[in-house]
Amino acid sequence: MEELYSLLRTQKYSGRGIILGTTRSGMIASAYFIMGRSASSRARRFVRNGNELAIKYTADKDPDHAELIIYSPVRVLGNRIIVTNGDQTDTVYDGLKLGGSFESALATRCFEPDPPHFTARISGLITVENGEPSYELSVLKAGDPEGKTCVRNFFRYEKQEGVAHYIHTYMGGTDVLKTFSGEPWKVNVPDSIDEFTDMIWNGIDEDNKVALYVRFINPETMEYTDRLINKNE
Repeated sequence: MEELYSLLRTQKYSGRGIILGTTRSGMIASAYFIMGRSASSRARRFVRNGNELAIKYTADKDPDHAELIIYSPVRVLGNRIIVTNGDQTDTVYDGLKLGGSFESALATRCFEPDPPHFTARISGLITVENGEPSYELSVLKAGDPEGKTCVRNFFRYEKQEGVAHYIHTYMGGTDVLKTFSGEPWKVNVPDSIDEFTDMIWNGIDEDNKVALYVRFINPETMEYTDRLINKNE
């Protein structure tokens, strides 16, 4: 198991990241952060939208490919919480609402159409049944340098107290953006939401970080506490 803060510090540019797991005391822990290198990517902030999360664009000029940087990172459907790095949040939400699954919904999507990077679509789903949480993570990435094929990886986890799993879009460099590969990182989760929030925010590269959202959920009641940080208020 990796120490989360130290892992984040080794990554100059990991793009966007999802962390899902359970605290030692049994609370569900979730976090989503965005980073940015371009002016349009940095001109964003998180805003709460009821019990969900949205992204607000703060620049005067509309961005190119707005659908890739303005979306709902967190949506809630009953006892399920969806967290993603793009508009596939809505794809998963709509698929689940129609009785489908996390995998079947994402089978209709692939990586982002942004050559030459072909940014991976990363997604997470928390499900609570009878007070017991489980979660799934997915990485949709290009299967070849030309972006002609898509590889869809899915990972399912049962509750493990004090443990979370972390996926991100890039492997930490800034010159060449290599897509995330391998299994999700297994990382530690503290009991304190403020400690967890500080661990992530202080671990993300100062030059490139943009916003962070953290939510701790009581699996018995689905009540939650959250923290939201924007670098540029």
